[in-house]
Amino acid sequence: MTDVALPGFAWRPSPNFGARAEGLAIDMLVLHYTDMKSAEAAIDLLCDPASSVSCHYVVAEDGTITQLVAERDRAWHAGVSSWHGEGDLNSRSVGIEIANRGHDHGYPDFPDVQVDAVIALACDICARHGIRPERILAHSDIAPDRKRDPGEKFPWARLAAAGVGHYVEPEPIRGGRFFCLGENGAPIEALQAMLALYGYPLQITGVYDMATELVVTAFQRHFRPERVDGIADSSTIATLHRLARGLTKRAEGAVAAGENP
Repeated sequence: MTDVALPGFAWRPSPNFGARAEGLAIDMLVLHYTDMKSAEAAIDLLCDPASSVSCHYVVAEDGTITQLVAERDRAWHAGVSSWHGEGDLNSRSVGIEIANRGHDHGYPDFPDVQVDAVIALACDICARHGIRPERILAHSDIAPDRKRDPGEKFPWARLAAAGVGHYVEPEPIRGGRFFCLGENGAPIEALQAMLALYGYPLQITGVYDMATELVVTAFQRHFRPERVDGIADSSTIATLHRLARGLTKRAEGAVAAGENP
């Protein structure tokens, strides 16, 4: 049984799934890259019982969409991860793997036809489940200490233009004050608090430690991809503030309209 009916759609059931945790609704979409030489190789792995990994959909380089796990079921794609303090993200998310060789194997650009397919699939999933734009995330957002995908080449701006995801145009990179590994104090605490408020899994310690650098790096991959270095420069901080303000305004508007923010 398939959940969507889009052009170039195929169904190959994976045995790697389970039941979603009771009481958790699907409210998140997580995008990955396969980090393998081809979509076919990734699908073989995701359907191998010995691998203990899976996802709901794989989008090949040519735009072909293959479903492996029904959306009603819990696929095994997010791993150890967190967002807004929530765990077991597999139980509340749909996972899309996008065929790409990844950072360790040349990291090619994502073809237009593939991106178009991701947009169509994401629009369909989010419409059916009512997934809010800010809950469309990268694997690196929810697991910044161990994941880089889908990475800084993934065209989040193009998805946002099509109504997929929360995004603002990044602030230009300029000079000025910046924060980096080893620094501490109230400004670092404020930065950590803003990142945690947005959803990132980060302790507020007032110390720019390795965990903070990894979260800033993940943030840059998604929202300020021109330079990904883990340094919180003025461009990174201003972009973060604009994103946070956008969520605040949206929540205020929802409350005023009597909706669930």
